[in-house]
Amino acid sequence: MSTGGPDLFVVCKSCGSEVSPYITECPYCGNRLRKRAPKLDRHGRLAERIGRHQPAQLPRLRRGEIPGIRADAHPYGTALLVLLGIAGCLVWRTNAVGIDQLVVIGPLHDHAWRLFTSTLVYTNTGYAFLALSAIALYGTLLERRHGGVVVAALFLLGAVGGAGLTTEVASSHLALGGVGGALALLVAWAMQDLLALRSRHEIDGDLLGTGVFATALLLMPLAVADASWLADLTGVAAGLVIGYPLARIHPG
Repeated sequence: MSTGGPDLFVVCKSCGSEVSPYITECPYCGNRLRKRAPKLDRHGRLAERIGRHQPAQLPRLRRGEIPGIRADAHPYGTALLVLLGIAGCLVWRTNAVGIDQLVVIGPLHDHAWRLFTSTLVYTNTGYAFLALSAIALYGTLLERRHGGVVVAALFLLGAVGGAGLTTEVASSHLALGGVGGALALLVAWAMQDLLALRSRHEIDGDLLGTGVFATALLLMPLAVADASWLADLTGVAAGLVIGYPLARIHPG
């Protein structure tokens, strides 16, 4: 008899005879072996009823369930930043709002809120694609690691802070787009892997791709007149200031 195959015979409990498993009564003593004949498949073998196996599904990780591991969460904060950036690309082109009502031109006066709206305005499609892609990627990674408050703080310091510094130092220059916020998110995310490499630990992140991304963002003022070197430097500084202590406190 092969392992896992059907039995070649069964033993009658009444007379102890070995009989075929395909009959309902013992031919020697007439004892009832089973209520009805077994079902056969198309190959003449015993057909087994196999219930559908439901794969095990793990429940969502709850906050505080496993110390040191963050609960599952969707990156709503990052998604909002990206959607606002897409809206900023489109709204002034529809003539619904003039671009001069969204950006900082000259002294702020009573329009400090324009420091924020100017970080959402892009006049160059390639610039918008690169900056929003970096915000989406590194914002998502950071938000899943540290939460939406950290992402918002980094974006405000890098992008809005960069726009404010550009206005103070070079008031005649426009600082549009969120490249400062994108660099702040990128640098803050990379700090954990950089510290791990310094300690000779293995890392899972792609620092080479991150370096290419960072170089493209840093050199954006060479290709786009509305991008700002001061916003770039502000974003890198914000990423270092916030990212380093976060990486030390939560080494991963």
